[in-house]
Amino acid sequence: MSATGLEVFDTTVQQTNLWLKAIQERLGSDDRHFAYLALRGTLHALRDRLPPELAVHLGAQLPMLVRGFYYEEWHPSGTPTRERHLDEFLDKVAKVFVREPPADVEAVARAVLEVLAARLDPGQVSKVIHALPPELRALFPDWARRAAM
Repeated sequence: MSATGLEVFDTTVQQTNLWLKAIQERLGSDDRHFAYLALRGTLHALRDRLPPELAVHLGAQLPMLVRGFYYEEWHPSGTPTRERHLDEFLDKVAKVFVREPPADVEAVARAVLEVLAARLDPGQVSKVIHALPPELRALFPDWARRAAM
């Protein structure tokens, strides 16, 4: 018998745990909650910076559980936001860390975007990269940026 009794739920929990583990590995952390906040904060900042149609296409590729918190508190009519500079984007990522923001928010965002680039359709990742200003594109790993060009 499965943990929840529903295979679809067990699958999305398993996929989400794999994403979180990959983020933890890239950050050198054993804190699952920190990895969740990193994923949530980075996805929200990214989602809000994308045109709504592209944000929806990106969301459709996420595991069901991740997709749920990706859309949490989203207001499509207010997007895309106009962050053009790295520090503005990273400030948005850091907002989910209410108690204590990480010392290196840029490393957090880079780790999440590397996992995203590795696990999603390369064509979709390319579209996301092209939709961002140069300073934000640089957060994606080199191999993903090269593939997008």
